[in-house]
Formats: sequence, C-alpha cells, structure tokens
Amino acid sequence: MNQYFDLDRDYDKIKTQLSKVDNYMKESIKYWHWIRLLNQDLRETIISFIISANNNIPRIKWIIERLSQKYWTEISRNWKPYFTFPTAEQLKDVSISDYRKLWLWFRDVRLHETTRMVLDWKINLPSLYKKDTQTVKNELLSLSWIWPKVADCILLFSELKRLEVFPIDVRVRRVMNELYIHNPDENKVNKNQIQKLAHEKFWNYAGLAQEYLFYRARTQKL
Repeated sequence: MNQYFDLDRDYDKIKTQLSKVDNYMKESIKYWHWIRLLNQDLRETIISFIISANNNIPRIKWIIERLSQKYWTEISRNWKPYFTFPTAEQLKDVSISDYRKLWLWFRDVRLHETTRMVLDWKINLPSLYKKDTQTVKNELLSLSWIWPKVADCILLFSELKRLEVFPIDVRVRRVMNELYIHNPDENKVNKNQIQKLAHEKFWNYAGLAQEYLFYRARTQKL
C-alpha cells in the first residue's frame, strides 16, 4: 500500500519548496494540497494510456473493467469478486478481433501491437527502471500509439515515477500561458517553450507542479 500510494515520499517537503516559486504555485498548492501521485504498474499504465486515446474517463474505466473481466485472475475481498489487470501472458493469444469485441475501436490494433512487443522483448520493461529519463522516454516512444505527452504521463504516473517530466495537454498549455507566458494567441505557445519554463521554475518537481496547475485549470475552467 505504501508503494502504490507513494506514502513514503515527503510531499510536505516538496510542497514547501514549490510554494516558494511564486504566488501562483503557492495558491495552487493551498487549494489542491491533497494531490498524490500513484505508483501504478508500468505495463498497466502503458495499456491504460493506449486505451485513453481520444476517449473519456467513464469509457476508459468501462473498457479496462471489461478487459480485466475477460482475461482475468479473480481475487476476493470481503466475499466480493475483483479482477486483476491481465498479465502479458494472459493476453498473448488475444487477437485484434478479440479486442475489437471489447469496443476498443482503432485502439485494438495498438494494444495488440504493444502487447506483442512486450512479449517478444522488443522493449524490456524491467530494464527501464535503471535507465535515465530521456532514454526511457525514447524507448516508450517506440511503442504503438505512444507520443511524447503520453510517454511523459507514463514516466510520471507509473512506478517509474520520474517527477521531473512535465506532460502538456490543452489545459496545462492554457494555464501556463495564462499565468506565465501571456501570449495573446494561446495556439502559438510552443511546447518546447513551456517545457523549458517548467524546468527552470519547478526543477525536479515539475511533474507534481503540473498536477497542481492542471487541477487549477480544471476547476477554474481555464
């Protein structure tokens, strides 16, 4: 439990350091101080983000539940059945058409390709834990349907836990422009510019800073 919920990390120390950056970050931490990053299984995180492509949260959860129930290992807690996320071995004989029956749509091919790459050791997931962040990101980008923002999310939200990465989506770009860049045309804000600014301001805790800013943008409808 400690590992999964990242309970051994001193979040108070990180928040104290980030609060010194500026009032924007201090205010964001004040209202969203409860944020904690989970240490999700690496392969589960990769598959979940493939499923999340052009998708919404309720449907992502529904597909993952169907996938787990179909290719499951059942466990019981308080007499209630639960299903573990399927291992690569449990998915080794699953075809694209089988995935399609779970309503993955275009994601069925991507999920099948990625599972095969893991099973065929075209990417060695256990080895990623020991490599530097940029090398790991490059290897993740070799997987089907993984682009830079998704690779950054996997680096941040999985057990890899690289807190220095700064995933950028529409909300994050908007809030970074609103608070720091002030470009009249938000669409002209370059992601490289945001990355550079984020690492200059938030150092090795850019990923956690991103979460505070994301929730700020989400709740304030930015």
